[in-house]
Amino acid sequence: MDKWKIYIKSILIPIIVGGVIGIIVSQFMDYDVLQKPPLAPPSIVFPIVWTILYILMGISYGILKSQNKVDDEINLIYFIQLGVNALWSIFFFVFKWRLFAFIWILLLAILIIIMIIKFYNKNKIAGLIQIPYLLWVLFASYLNIAFYILNR
Repeated sequence: MDKWKIYIKSILIPIIVGGVIGIIVSQFMDYDVLQKPPLAPPSIVFPIVWTILYILMGISYGILKSQNKVDDEINLIYFIQLGVNALWSIFFFVFKWRLFAFIWILLLAILIIIMIIKFYNKNKIAGLIQIPYLLWVLFASYLNIAFYILNR
């Protein structure tokens, strides 16, 4: 497969997953009515940041795929973290399970760390590209627990 096709497919997968979840969650979104903690960004920031992170996620995976460095272990951690990522929004916004969502996002952070290590071991750039994702999820973890505490 041509490298550009690999990258397009690799980028589209997380963007489509994120987009579908965004559509599902949009009717349940209550961010603007919640009591906000310090540093909580305006709601417009989230789709912008997540689109960038999904693109970086796809580029990172595409690097490995284009270099034939994707194996079962890489696929497993990549797609599990993508699924855990998608489910967080449902737990937080649809079901309003804010404390459970906090525990879930900590699981996501652990999976991202594992993914970074696995990707880095195959290609340093592929691993390093995921650091903004980890940092954002750690920030989102702070927001999650703060929203839980402030809005119980």
